[in-house]
Amino acid sequence: MTALSILPPGQARWDCAALGEVMLRLDPGDVPVARARSFRAWEGGGEYNVARGLSRVFGLRTTIVTALVDNAVGRLLEDLMLAGGVDLSHLRWLPFDGVGRDARNALNFTERGFGVRAPLGCSDRAHSAASRMAPGDVDWEALFGTERVRWFHTGGIFAALSESTAALAVQGMASARRHGTVVSYDLNYRPSLWQATGGSLRAREVNRELVSEVDVLLGNEEDFIAALGFEVEGVDEQLSTLDPAGYGRMVERVVREFPNLRVVATTLRTAHTATRNDWGAVLWADGELVRARSRENLEIFDRVGGGDSFVSGMAFALLGGMGPADAVEWGAAHGALAMTTPGDTSMVTADEVARVARGATGRVRR
Repeated sequence: MTALSILPPGQARWDCAALGEVMLRLDPGDVPVARARSFRAWEGGGEYNVARGLSRVFGLRTTIVTALVDNAVGRLLEDLMLAGGVDLSHLRWLPFDGVGRDARNALNFTERGFGVRAPLGCSDRAHSAASRMAPGDVDWEALFGTERVRWFHTGGIFAALSESTAALAVQGMASARRHGTVVSYDLNYRPSLWQATGGSLRAREVNRELVSEVDVLLGNEEDFIAALGFEVEGVDEQLSTLDPAGYGRMVERVVREFPNLRVVATTLRTAHTATRNDWGAVLWADGELVRARSRENLEIFDRVGGGDSFVSGMAFALLGGMGPADAVEWGAAHGALAMTTPGDTSMVTADEVARVARGATGRVRR
């Protein structure tokens, strides 16, 4: 067990609510985006992926707080999310002006890469419906006070979309904490999202305010340095996250400054090629750092969403009363499995995650 205080399932309608943008991912398959002639469509988004994993893979009750424009693309995203088993009662629809001047649905062109050709993402998300969300758009009291939620998840990608989305995230976190909901936050620092609104200095201001409301923090050394402004002797942004000792030193600093934190975790990855990664994870809780088993030269089919699947596997374990050592194994196992299938979201089963968390191999089952 951890120091987290989680509402029992019978006292809440939702096991998890997520706040974030949902994008339409256009996947060119085996070729680069710039040479593609056809695309396969998926839905995805850092915060949404966590809720979907908890719903579709682990069978929990989840809902997404987001916004879409009411046109054919928005309805396609709705259809994809319904297939993912995520409740849409907190989805806000914005009217379509016929062109998309006022608001639009976000697109994400993502190629998987192969070998020495790295994965590449090209997003088209300016003026999206989610970026228009602001305080007053969400009835937090109804969600956290009336319906009740066990776990609330959001992240730095949503907070970076606009000044108003950051303010909405702060408002949501404060309401969640008032009603006894565990709050998790994935720093997920992306320089491209912050460059038009003040860069890393503004990112630090926003993220430090948000992290002060968080129970479970996801982030690696680069996130702590760039998004929170931490500096530790001997640790810089280029330090491999496969160095758990360096990560442990950084976590000690972060927790001293943010004593509200109860769990801090990250995946550990060294990318030898786009399709061969060393993979693992580490989790801090109750003053102890625990590490998942390392998987060297893990074969990767599509790396996008591996970190989000780590979060959902870890959250499932903690929601189910497992301890830190089991939680980090479940998270690492789910992340590894999610990267064996295409798309941002996981296509595996809870039984598969359990088997891999116990150390099972890819030997055929008949």
